[in-house]
Amino acid sequence: MSLADTSVAVMLPISDPDRAQKFYTDQLGLPFEGKNPMGELMYRLAGGAELVLLPRPDEKPHSSTAMSFEVSDLTREIEDLESRGVTFEDYDMPGLKTENHVATMGDERAAWFLDPDGNVICVHQTG
Repeated sequence: MSLADTSVAVMLPISDPDRAQKFYTDQLGLPFEGKNPMGELMYRLAGGAELVLLPRPDEKPHSSTAMSFEVSDLTREIEDLESRGVTFEDYDMPGLKTENHVATMGDERAAWFLDPDGNVICVHQTG
């Protein structure tokens, strides 16, 4: 079996499991599967992927995108997430400028937000 044929797990550090669970479950609408024996929060995602939130109060998130969700209607997804209290980032730097939270890069459009611990999460639409 090749790695290309397996599902993937994204692992993100969090400092407060209760706060993270509320954000990922209530605001993002991800299906919470429970905690594993190590107290990590488990979310099942499409295609067999999973999100694992690791309680690491002393760990800092990376400043780049940690995870990106491909969506079919970016504008609608942004509106839906904003209605649940998600705040999108805006950027104005060389090579990346957002308008109404959206950056256009060729045939891809993307928007970013932070989780409560500062992990950068993207929603994007191709085509």
